[in-house]
Amino acid sequence: METSNVPFRATLDRSIRLLAAFRKEQTDPDFFYGMLARDTAAQLATYTALAGALVADVGGGPGYFTEVLRAHGARTLCVDCDAGEMMARDGAVPEGAVLGSALDIPLRDGSVDVCFSSNVLEHVPDPWRMAGEMLRVTRPGGVVYLSFTNWLSPWGGHETSPWHYLGGHRAAGRYTRRRGHRPKNVYGESLYPVSVAGALRWARSRRDAEVLDARPRYHPEWATGVVRLPGVREIVTWNLLLVLRRR
Repeated sequence: METSNVPFRATLDRSIRLLAAFRKEQTDPDFFYGMLARDTAAQLATYTALAGALVADVGGGPGYFTEVLRAHGARTLCVDCDAGEMMARDGAVPEGAVLGSALDIPLRDGSVDVCFSSNVLEHVPDPWRMAGEMLRVTRPGGVVYLSFTNWLSPWGGHETSPWHYLGGHRAAGRYTRRRGHRPKNVYGESLYPVSVAGALRWARSRRDAEVLDARPRYHPEWATGVVRLPGVREIVTWNLLLVLRRR
């Protein structure tokens, strides 16, 4: 896969393109996740060198991010607990795939240069255990890139949005009645409420990590300050990115 040589820039045009692409997440996943993976790898490269780095993609599923990271010169491991999800793209697991839980990552302490996860944290019942595991497997001086969709954002309920604002179970029930089947992301089973405030509190409490950045992942550069506004940030952030350096 080719990568762009254009330096990463968090512009308004980029934000519009990404948010528009979300409409194709389920109808054209190759387009959406391919675009998001290219953008994400370029963003990650602003925090750490990827060429030659050993990168663990936690919850990487069919390997969209793994493939693009490899194109940037990284050595990659795709860790996921669902073999079916790994094979969802073309019927084969990604190269370098490891079957295992994000809550107990099957890697040694300090074994990777970069531990990466995109939009997985809200799908595990113990998000801060997962985040702690990502730090554990990262070497001192290495980087953790962790992003998730916070619950009170407009897309917090995923395909049940915006009805999740009335309650997760209510939103899931409404979806089931209208569509005739349960949503893929079921509140309390495969989707959990995670907050920006909780993420910042966890990150700042870790003595084994330095917070390099905390920002809305998809927003333009000038909007990064929203994460400093309690209450407002839970709705406006949409998707929080935490970048940590392991001490």
